[in-house]
Amino acid sequence: MKIVNLFFQVLISIILVGFLIYFLTGYDSAFEADQLCHSLINTYGPESENYACDHDTETHQWILYDDLDKTKPAKIIRKFRYKFL
Repeated sequence: MKIVNLFFQVLISIILVGFLIYFLTGYDSAFEADQLCHSLINTYGPESENYACDHDTETHQWILYDDLDKTKPAKIIRKFRYKFL
């Protein structure tokens, strides 16, 4: 019985730590993530026309990507996850 209790305590602790990481590391809103993504494009200077931001609604994040070579898949530079709830 003690092993079962220990297992559930560890499981609940892992779940709580996961929720804390999720809610403390994301941006507060989609607007904030969007603004940061687009402002980061401007830091690349003259080559900034090769970079773009796109909103992924399934994973709740903005994605900064390099679309230099149109024949290959885009290269993801950075992801900006925002809190859904």
